[in-house]
This record gives sequence, structure tokens and C-alpha cells, in this order.
Amino acid sequence: MLLREPNVMQWKSWLLVVFGVSLLWPFSTVQAARDVSEPQASEQAPDRSPRVPTFRPDGDLAGELQVFNTVYEDTFAGIGNKLALGYLELVKANPGIDPWLPGEDTMITLPRMYVLPDVERKGIIINLAEYRLYYFTPDGGVQVYPVGVGTEENPSPLTNAKVTMPLESPAWYPPASIRAEYEASGDYLPKMIPPGPGNPLGTHALMLSEKGYLIHGTNKQFGVGMPVSHGCFRMYNEDISRFVYQVEKGTPVQVIREPVKIGMSGGEVWLEVHRPHEDYSARDRERLWAQVFEKVESFRQQHPDVDLRRRSIELAVDQADGLPTMIGEKLTRMASEDSGEPAESEKQGKPEQTLYF
Repeated sequence: MLLREPNVMQWKSWLLVVFGVSLLWPFSTVQAARDVSEPQASEQAPDRSPRVPTFRPDGDLAGELQVFNTVYEDTFAGIGNKLALGYLELVKANPGIDPWLPGEDTMITLPRMYVLPDVERKGIIINLAEYRLYYFTPDGGVQVYPVGVGTEENPSPLTNAKVTMPLESPAWYPPASIRAEYEASGDYLPKMIPPGPGNPLGTHALMLSEKGYLIHGTNKQFGVGMPVSHGCFRMYNEDISRFVYQVEKGTPVQVIREPVKIGMSGGEVWLEVHRPHEDYSARDRERLWAQVFEKVESFRQQHPDVDLRRRSIELAVDQADGLPTMIGEKLTRMASEDSGEPAESEKQGKPEQTLYF
């Protein structure tokens, strides 16, 4: 008995230890998980402020032209990625500068001045002709982002849609048509591509009510601001990852094609013309001139008190660089309308209209 009693006491001691550990173990595990899941005080929330400026429209105009001095390593593709601008808009705004080797200390134009699209300015407007997305903020501002759009073979749809859902780390389920296209070229495309660096949808996306179409990021930075997609709208990851948290479900989305825009700001008339390609053919110019003629004539009928200058209009069409050009202004009245006196221009005879077609 004297030999067995210590063994019993030893087992009791071990049981107490084990029981105590078993009580502490679940608490320790939960506490550790909570510490990991909750951000530390030193951790900072992700920066979700937009990279692009928020401009206040002045009539039909918004923004301002800016300049940027290059360093030797710069390319237009890299500058666009860094400053949230599209490749083609930089090329068109800077004729004569090599987009792949602009050189050291070259001053380039940043095209951040816009004639706003001639549609209801609400929510999201994507203008395929200029590879830009306009977002009209609830407080009356406007943000402009470059977007990649569909090619001529796979065009983006002209539509009125809505945002239905924001997506974080989306998986891609390629449609049968795209998988067949890959197979025809000898490549294999799986039915599902998981989130990650190989996913063409990038880090975030906005699902649209237009079935099968998204506004999404990319795994290829080159191509934003160009016709490169199968119809979806491609943004830089650095922009879409912030944009999805700005836009609410139900936000209207208009997709338009408006290569010629005309509007007024402070009594001045502005024209913005976009050529469809990097190269500018005579055929493209003829098509644009026909659209400019139609737009200008319609504008003149709506605003008979403006004086338009043909040479300025021709210059805008010749360049078709996507930069707003002032083409005229509203005629000023020297006398008060309430006085009943004729305007100075009426006393001397109405000035000859300088625009003839």
C-alpha cells in the first residue's frame, strides 16, 4: 500500500495539469485568432482615394491641360500607368515625340481638359471614341479614367446599363467563344481562371446589367486606353481597386461613341475631335469632317448668337488630337436688353459669319 499510494497521487496531479491545460487551450486559440484578424493600431487602412483629379465642370468644359517633364527611362506607356492616363491619348496629344523614347527632360502634354459628352451627365459614361470613362460624382464633380475597350472584331456594346455588383479578386469564366478562339490558335484556356496575377480581370471588377460585360482591372498594364478587349472595359488595377468602393450598386452606365464633342464655357465655344487610330488617314479625316459639319450646324441652330471661326474648326479636324480647341465665342451685347436699345453689333450690322460650308 505504501508503494501504490504515491502513484495514485501522481496520477491525480497529472489529471489536474491536463484538465487545466484543456480549459486554457480553447481560450488561447480564440484569442490568438482575434489578434490576427483584428488590424493592429499601427496598421493603416488601404488608400482608396482616386488617383485622378476630381474636376468641377464649367459649363460643358472640365479640367485643365498639364505638363510633365520626362526622365530618360520614361515611356508613354509607363507615364500613363503612373499618372492614370491612356497610351493613345498621350500619343495624340504629343505629336512628334517618340512614345517609347521621349528622351531626357522632354516636356509632354497631359490631356486632362475635356469637353464633356453630350448626354445626361450622371453616373458613369464610357465614350468608346476617346477610350475614356467619365464618373460624375454625387457632389457634382467629374473624374475621368482611361479604359481599354473592344476591338473592331469584338466591339463593346453601345448600351444603357447599371452597376449590379462590385467584385474583389474575381475569378474569370471565359465564354465558349473565347475558349474556341484560343483552341484555334493552339492554346488551351481552362473553364475557370482563379484570382491571381494570371487573371485577365485583374484585382477588382464592377459587374454590369449588360450580360457578360464588366468594368475590370487587368493583368497587362499596356492596353488601357486602347481598343484591345473582347468588349469589356479595362482599367488600371490601381484605379479599379479604388473605383469599386466609390460606385454604388445601381449607378447608371451609358456607353456611347462620340468622336466629336462641342460645348460652351464662359461664353466660349470649344470643339474636341478624336481620330479613331494612332495613324490619321485621309479617309478617317473625311469621316470626321462630316461629323464635325453635322455637329457644328446643329450647334449654330441652337445658339444663333455665337460667332464661329472656320480656320479654328479646320485646325481641330486636321489635328484630331483629342484636345479641346476654342472655335468661337458668344457675341456680346453692349446695351442692356431691358433698355430696349439695339446691341452694338446690331447698330453696325450683324458681323459676317466666318464659318462657311
